[in-house]
Amino acid sequence: MRNDKENLIVDLTFAFSLKIIEFTELLESKRKFNMSNQLFRCGTSIGANVNEAQNAESKKDFVHKMKVAAKECDESSYWLRLCEKAKKYPDPQGLLEDVMVINRILSKIISSSKE
Repeated sequence: MRNDKENLIVDLTFAFSLKIIEFTELLESKRKFNMSNQLFRCGTSIGANVNEAQNAESKKDFVHKMKVAAKECDESSYWLRLCEKAKKYPDPQGLLEDVMVINRILSKIISSSKE
C-alpha cells in the first residue's frame, strides 16, 4: 500500500510531531515533566501510526492503524486542553487547532475507508 506521493495527513502529523517536541521541551524547561512525557508520547504517536498505516497489509489493517492514530489524537487534545486551562502551564498556542484539524481528517479517512 506504500505510496511515496505527497500525503496530506502524513505531512500534517509529521509537522505536528515536530511542534509537540518543541512544546514538550518548553514544558520540561518549566519542570512540568509528567505532562511533558504524556504529551510527547501521544502527540508523536499520531504521526507514527499514520506513517505505519501507509504500509498496511490490508484495508482492515489500514483502518485499524488510523483508528489508533485517532485515539492518540484524542488523548493529545486532552493533555493540551489541560495545559491551556491549568495555572502556571504554557499555552499550547495553535496546537489545539492543529490537533482538531488532524482529528477531522482522520475521521474522514476512517469513514471513507470503511465504505
